[in-house]
Amino acid sequence: MQNKMLSVLGGLLLILGSACADMSAHAQTEASDNFKIERLGNGIYVHHGAHLDIDIGYQGDICNISFIIGSKGVAVIDTGGSLKVGNELREAIRKETPLPILYVINTHVHPDHIFGNEAFVQDKAVFIGHEKLVKAMQLRKEAYDKLNLKYLGDDAKGSETVTPSLVVKDTLDINLGDRTLHLTAYPNAHTNTDVSVMDNKTSTLFTGDLLFIDRTPVLEGDITGLIAAIDKLKTYQAKTVVPGHGSTTTDGLTAFNNEQRYLNALLIDIRAGIKSGAGLEKTMDTAAAIEKDKWLLFDIANRRNVNTLYPALEWE
Repeated sequence: MQNKMLSVLGGLLLILGSACADMSAHAQTEASDNFKIERLGNGIYVHHGAHLDIDIGYQGDICNISFIIGSKGVAVIDTGGSLKVGNELREAIRKETPLPILYVINTHVHPDHIFGNEAFVQDKAVFIGHEKLVKAMQLRKEAYDKLNLKYLGDDAKGSETVTPSLVVKDTLDINLGDRTLHLTAYPNAHTNTDVSVMDNKTSTLFTGDLLFIDRTPVLEGDITGLIAAIDKLKTYQAKTVVPGHGSTTTDGLTAFNNEQRYLNALLIDIRAGIKSGAGLEKTMDTAAAIEKDKWLLFDIANRRNVNTLYPALEWE
C-alpha cells in the first residue's frame, strides 16, 4: 500500500509540473494585480492559473477554478492549490457580487484543486465532492502537506484540508435560485474522485481533469474508465466546456474527441508493448508517439502516463 501511494504521489508531481499555456478569447477583468478572471457571461467566471513547472516556480495556481452566480448565491468550482489562491478567488467573487457563497465543489482530490478551500470556511459554505473524496483527502493529507511546504513555502501556511460535508454518489442537483447545477460522480477515471458540473441555465460544463485542452492529458486512475467518462460527457451537449487545464471552448465535441484519440493510441501502444515484451522503459519512449506533435508538454506527461498504466495493464 505504501509503495502504491508513493507511486501515485510521484505521478502527481508530474501532473502538477505539466500545466500548459492557454489563451482566453473572452473579456477579462483584474481581480487583483495578478489574478485574472475570464467572464463567460450569464454569471459564469473562470480563472486560468499560471502555467509553471513545479520545479521552476509552482505557486499553487495552475488549474482552472471557477464560480457561478445565481439569484440566491454563489457556487465555487475548485479553489486552487493554497489558501492564498483561495483568498484571491474569494476577493474576485466579492468584486462581482455581495451574494452569499453557498457551495464549494471540488472536482477531484489533486492538490492544485483543493487547498484554497479554507478561504471559504468563513462563509459557512457547503463543501461538496465525490463520495470517495473524504477518504482520499485524509489518506493523502500528510504527503500533500509536505508537498505544499516544499514547493509553496510561506504560501502553504493556512492551506488546510477541508473535506466535503455533502457527497455525490451518483448525481446531485444544487439550486442557486435561477439556475440548477447538475453534478455527476464517475467511477475510476482521471482519479477515483472525479465529479463534473453542468449549469442548466447556460449549458456550461465544468469537467475538472476529466478533460485537458492543449496539453497532454494525464491520469492516475483507469484509462478505460476515463475513455468511458468522456463518452458520457459527450452526451451532455454542452454549449461551453471548461476543462481542468487549458482553454475554455465552445467546441466541446472536438476537445473530447482529441483527448480520446490520444488515450486510445496510448492504450493500444502500451498493450502492444506488453504483448511484445518490449518492457516499460522502451514503451515509455514509443507509446502514443503519433500524438507527440499534437500536445504541449508531451514528453513528461506521456512518460508519466505509461509509467502509471503499464503495470496495471500487465494484469489484464
